[in-house]
Amino acid sequence: MRALFRAPRALRALLLVLGMLLPACAQAQALVVFAAASLRNALDAAAQAYEARGGGKITVSYAASSALARQIEAGAPAQVFISADEKWMDYLEQRHLVQAGSRHDLLANRLVLIEPASRKHDVTIAPGFRLRKLLNGGRLALADPASVPAGLYAKAALEKLGVWASVKDRVAPAENVRSALAFVARGEAPLGIVYATDAQVEPRVRVAGTFPADSHPPIVYPVALTTAPGWQRAEPFEQFLRSPEARAIFRRWGFTPLN
Repeated sequence: MRALFRAPRALRALLLVLGMLLPACAQAQALVVFAAASLRNALDAAAQAYEARGGGKITVSYAASSALARQIEAGAPAQVFISADEKWMDYLEQRHLVQAGSRHDLLANRLVLIEPASRKHDVTIAPGFRLRKLLNGGRLALADPASVPAGLYAKAALEKLGVWASVKDRVAPAENVRSALAFVARGEAPLGIVYATDAQVEPRVRVAGTFPADSHPPIVYPVALTTAPGWQRAEPFEQFLRSPEARAIFRRWGFTPLN
């Protein structure tokens, strides 16, 4: 410390500036992952496990896959993208914004009908089921069915079952699936459609019914490296997500690993 104060004033100033910049530079080296909102709990756990084994800092941003894909298209510096459907990964791949050969199908999920935990309806979800009557004048909470994967899956299922036309004017669109989950958890909507993994992490809701797997396209989460600077540093993390350790974490949170 005495040596520092004996240094010329310009040198002292330079050393002080470097001391402030080093933590920021270290933070800048964190890998940035853009991931579908439904992955929050499971991916946080996987990232923590990766960091604990010395893999480096992971920063994850969660939102609707549609919003994240458009942010990457606009130049957001994310090195990894995990989408809740194939469509938005296709969107980036068609624009050459993911690394060729880096795309893999990572996880699968299921679609469920939820209600506040205080209610006790067990619903058989089948063609023509009386969803509008179950709403009893309330709203059906969905991720935005115009663009967000969870909402697109829900709309596809309701169309296949022949009930979309009866409830489309009662939909409460949310910016992502976790927002739809929150509407039901807070009692603002009597019913909602989310992923089974979302219902698992929210004690204020219960599953009233599970949608038949053939009522909607398969719910698949692809992962890929992007073309953002630093993507090469993300290869070990992407590989870790497909490791036995990560697969066990995803299973604990209700997902089905696909490789």
